[in-house]
Formats: sequence, structure tokens, C-alpha cells
Amino acid sequence: MSEKVKQIEWYLDELDCANCASKVETGIAKIEGILESNVNFMTKTLRIEIEEDQETEILPKVKQKLSVLEPDIHPTLKKSGEPIGANGLPIVAAQSAEAKYAENVHEHHDHDAAHEHRHAHGEGDKDEIRKAVIRLIVGFGILLAAIFAPVSGTISLALFVTAYLVAGYDVIWNAILNIKNGQLFDENFLMTIATLSAFYIQEYPEAVAVMLFYQLGELFQDIAVDKSRRSIAELMDIRPDYANVKTAAGSEKVAPETVKIGDIILIRPGEKVPLDGKVVSGTSAVDTSALTGESVPRGVKVGDNILSGFINKNGVIEVVVEKPFAESTVVKILDLVQNASGRKAPTENFITKFARYYTPVVVIAAVLLAVVPPLVIPGESFNEWLYRASIFLVISCPCALVVSIPVGFFGGIGSASRKGILVKGSNFLEGLNDVKTVVMDKTGTLTEGKFAVTRIECAGELTEDRLLELAAYAELHSSHPIADSIKEAYAKPIAEDRIATTNDIPGHGLQVVVDGQEILAGNAKLMEKFGIAHAPAPETGTGVHIAVDKQYAGYILIADAIKADAKATIAGLKARGIRTIMLTGDSRAVGEAVGKEIGIDEVHAELLPQDKVTKLEEVLASKRKGEKVIFVGDGINDTPVLARSDIGMAMGGLGSDAAIEAADIVIMDDQPSKILTAITVAEETRKIVWQNIIFAMAIKGLFLVLGAFGVATMWEAVFADVGVTVLAVLNSIRILKK
Repeated sequence: MSEKVKQIEWYLDELDCANCASKVETGIAKIEGILESNVNFMTKTLRIEIEEDQETEILPKVKQKLSVLEPDIHPTLKKSGEPIGANGLPIVAAQSAEAKYAENVHEHHDHDAAHEHRHAHGEGDKDEIRKAVIRLIVGFGILLAAIFAPVSGTISLALFVTAYLVAGYDVIWNAILNIKNGQLFDENFLMTIATLSAFYIQEYPEAVAVMLFYQLGELFQDIAVDKSRRSIAELMDIRPDYANVKTAAGSEKVAPETVKIGDIILIRPGEKVPLDGKVVSGTSAVDTSALTGESVPRGVKVGDNILSGFINKNGVIEVVVEKPFAESTVVKILDLVQNASGRKAPTENFITKFARYYTPVVVIAAVLLAVVPPLVIPGESFNEWLYRASIFLVISCPCALVVSIPVGFFGGIGSASRKGILVKGSNFLEGLNDVKTVVMDKTGTLTEGKFAVTRIECAGELTEDRLLELAAYAELHSSHPIADSIKEAYAKPIAEDRIATTNDIPGHGLQVVVDGQEILAGNAKLMEKFGIAHAPAPETGTGVHIAVDKQYAGYILIADAIKADAKATIAGLKARGIRTIMLTGDSRAVGEAVGKEIGIDEVHAELLPQDKVTKLEEVLASKRKGEKVIFVGDGINDTPVLARSDIGMAMGGLGSDAAIEAADIVIMDDQPSKILTAITVAEETRKIVWQNIIFAMAIKGLFLVLGAFGVATMWEAVFADVGVTVLAVLNSIRILKK
């Protein structure tokens, strides 16, 4: 994106119709100056791209166009830096989060702003549902009176009309507005024409009952969609509500947005970590499952980094803030997940285009069905065929398709994020189904990316523990990574008074006197320098040879340890028929040894970063049409390869900005097995999405045929529309339970 292009977001309150979302997206895109228009139905947001210098000219046009396209939508321009809501969805409010929080603390000491917002939002939803239910009950009561009351024809008709208006006044009004704005093919227009046709042929009870049933179905649909939004939001309910900032008088509860870098925050047991920082006091265990999917708490102590979104389990800790809230891990993750469904999968784009043509075709077919048979078939009644055409109109709304598919993909993205896998778009989630080759980096991806003691070989009478102890004492004053790994493996206090002298021999190693014994610790050159015969260390790591009083005692092998789940991951990929390739800059001996141990199909070693890109290009060139290639790297030095692959997957590590920026999918806990988890989530998501597509198309097709032959009534037609939509949405949110 060039520097002159600006992205602007609008919150579209009351956007509860996926067909409307598609209409808004298309309508806004037609405004001159709009470079891109994208509506995210799940988060009720419109994102546009415009030239930076055209902002003041275009924004009023966008608002005006929204009022024409969907009069019920109340657009709110998102301010720069405005936070995501506590439930993972946007906060739609004129006030800033800070102002809401301050007002809330002043008036309601026991509640925070996010809680107040959720409460108000929940009450608003309940009020809307209550009003809808009352209207349905009143409309149904008047309908019963019209049917069973002993009244004359005119009064009976008046009762039917009253019941009809009570049940569907909003549908009729929106249809009139749409006609005024030249928009004919939406559900309000179709339902109005269909029910008025029923009135015309004097099927009064059915016209009113169908409108009531339609409104009931719409109510269930709204509840189902809202439930899916809330279920996904609950999975990502990691946004902290407040921060306890340490002051001279103790601590003060404030909004996380107001905390500055360098402030000390107090985190008590059970509280969410509100901002990224470093522990300066106390020890505790933290629950990282919301970010990584790991169920086992990890310990933190003074000097350890800690990330927003963790939950403190037991001890009280103090943390110095190192990033403002807007740049914290929790905000980045929520923003990434929230906006992921804006990158639409090919299936979503196909259904959107399909719906654009499907509805007009069915409407034209309905017109022909009403007019042609009475003209060409002797004895056929116009009223009968008008009734059948009305059934066509009711069925023609594609809501079941355009609602359930984004819900399914958003559910899949939410489910993956809860497992510590951040997917940046529905397109990448769907693409995982077509992966046939996985190309992986070695260091930091399949291995731990740090030196560790992997083997101890004794040549004399010394035990492995004693050999490691002597090596640790010899390396005490060395700051080399190899020395650090030996001391870390020893993991015991070192009594410095046991060391008499230390002589560092550059390029060779160390000569140290410990407990009166001369210890030599270093490479093969050191042994040769002192004329000591030694065993050759394996080429798969760095050997530290040890001699005691000029007698060879053995060696300690230092290598980059293979991750515990790497072997099982490769086996799992092979079981799915996926080819595995490893690219590494390490020596051929090291690369081939690691590849052989974990079962990689192909190993290419001694590669520079540009060589990795060349090798990946070769793999991409050899793939078949429709197949996808994943590259999995550490996200820091593999940026060119991540960008070039079909799907770039980074072992992000907690809080790795480079990984989150470079990759299409980020694995937050660095476990290779999450590659398999991501593919499994993608498979389940696709399965549910296609279940919805086939189910909706089959039911609609069946009732179109039944309606044309006069078998189906308008009641069944309404079920084929709103009933199928509700069932499809409920099916979509099953992904969250898997």
C-alpha cells in the first residue's frame, strides 16, 4: 500500500443481514474515489481505502450512500487508535474508552467501562427481542380474531389488514424505501410483493400468517447470528478491563489505554495482565492459554517478560510497562482476528457473486410463472399461478448462503486463535485444505534455536554427572553460548573458591585448575596442542572435549535440540499425503542428521537466504494447479520466503512483531504440531461451510420445484428461506465446539 492511500473504518450498527452487507460493500465501491470497499458482516464494520487527500470530500459521500443503501444502519466513524471492545468486537460509542471509563469509575465504583458497555448492549438486545415478541403476539391475536370472530366481511378484512401491518410494517416501509432508491431485489421487497399477491387473490389468513412466520424466522435468525458472534467473542475475551497503576498512595485502577511506558502496574491473582512488560517484583504462575492454547501455566520471575492477555494465577507481581496499550500483544491479536474475515475466502466470493445473479433470475422466473401459464394453458387461473409465483419470490432470498458462510469461516478463525494459531484471513484458512507440500526452516522451527547439551560421552572412569560438573567449573567465567549451555545443563551452584587458576587459550578452549586437578575443556585443537589422544565428536553438533590431568575423560556434545513434537508432526503430515522439505543454512551433515531423525522427505542445506527463495521457487514451479505450498519459518530472518510462499506460517513466539507482520498464519507457542492443528481446523471449517451450501441449495431447489407444481404452500416457502438460514447458522457455530 502506498503512503498516500488511507484505510478508514466505519462501525455499522444494526447490520444484521448478510445480503445487506454485500449490498453495502458493492454500493460503496461504486463511489468515485473509493479504491477498495470491504464489509465484515461478523464485526459489523466497513473498511474503505481512499487517497489520503480526498478524505474530507469522500467521507460525507460514504455516509450519504449508507443512508440510501440501508436507512436502518447507523454508521459511526472509527477514530484513530480507538480500542476493540472487551468482548472482542468493536465498541460503537461517541465517547472514547478513557472518557467512558472515567465517567464509569466516578459514578459506579464497582464496574468498569467495558462491563457497562456489555451490560447496556445486552439490555438493548433484550429490549429489541421483547418488542419483537410483543408485536408477534399482538399480530397473532388480531389474526385469530379476524379468522374466528363473528364479524362481517369488511370488518374481517380490516382486522386482517391490521394484523398484517402490525406484523410487517417495517418490512413494507423498507420495501418502499428500496423502491425509491432503485433497489428491488432484497428480502423486504420480495416478501412484500409475495404477501400482497396473497391479499390480491383473497388468501388473507395466509398472507398475514406468512408475514408473522417470516418475522419469527428473522427473529430466530438474528438471535442465532448474535449467538455466533458472542460465542466467537467469548473465545477471544482476552482484552483487559483495567490496570492497577502503582502510585505513592498505593495503587489506582485505570483504563489500560491511559498507562504510559515506564509505569509500574500491580497484577493480583486472578487478574488479566493488561499490558506488555517485564516483571520487577514477585513470582507467580501465569495462564497463557488465551494466547497460546497451552493448558499448563508457566512460571514468571523477576526479569521475565510478560504479555497482555495472560492471566495471573497465584502470586502478586509488579511489572514495568514496556509498550503502550495500542501496541500491546492483546490488541494486535484481537485486531488481527477481528479483521481476518475481511480477507474473504474464494468460497465466500463465489457465493456473493452467485447471490447477485441468483435472486434476479428467480424473480424473473416468478414473473414468467405468473404470466405465461394462464396465457398458454387453457383453463388455468391467473390467481393460482400468481400464488405459485409468490412462493418463488419468498424462496428467492439467498440469506441462508450469505449468512452462514462468513459465520462458518469466522468461527474457524476464532477456534484456531483459541488454540494459539492466528489466521490472517478466511482465504488462508480455506487454502490450508489444498496444501500438498510443507517447506520448513530448521533452526527455531524444527529445533529449539538455541544451544543445549544433547549428549555426554565418558572415556574413562568418570560418570556423566562428574564430567558435566568439571566442564561447568571450567566454563564458569566464559560468556560463550556453548559455555552457557553447559552451565545451564549443570543447573547447580558453582563454588568459585574451588577454582585455583583459569587460563583462556584463544581459539582452543580453557585450562583450569579445580580442586587441585588440571582440567582442559575445549575443541579438538586443544587436545592436539597438549598431545592428548581423543575420540572424534559427531558432526551434528559442537563437541567440548574434557581432559583431567592430561588424561582424556570424554566429550560433551552441544547441539540445537530437536523440538519434542517435530517427529510426530512430520509423521502426521506424511499420513495426510503431504510432502515435507527442509531448508537450512547449517552444514549438510547437521541438516541431514536432523532430517533423518525426524523423517523429512528432502533436505537442502548450506543455503543463504536468497538460496532459500530460489529453492522455494523451484517447489512452487513443480506444484499442480490448485495445490498450495506452505513455508514455515521463524518469522524473523525468513521474511522473503514467507512472503513468496502460497501460505506463510511463522513460529511467532510470544509477542514476535516480526512474525505477526511477515506471515499469513502465526503459531504463537512455536510448536510444529500446530501445523497439523491448523490444517484440521481448516478441514472442519470447509466441511461445515459446504454442508450449509448443499443443504441450503437442496432445500431451496426442492421448494422451488414443489412451488411451481402447486404442491408447496407459502408456509413451506418461508421455512425454505428463514428456517434454513437459522439451521445453517447454528450448524456454522459447531466449529467452536470442536
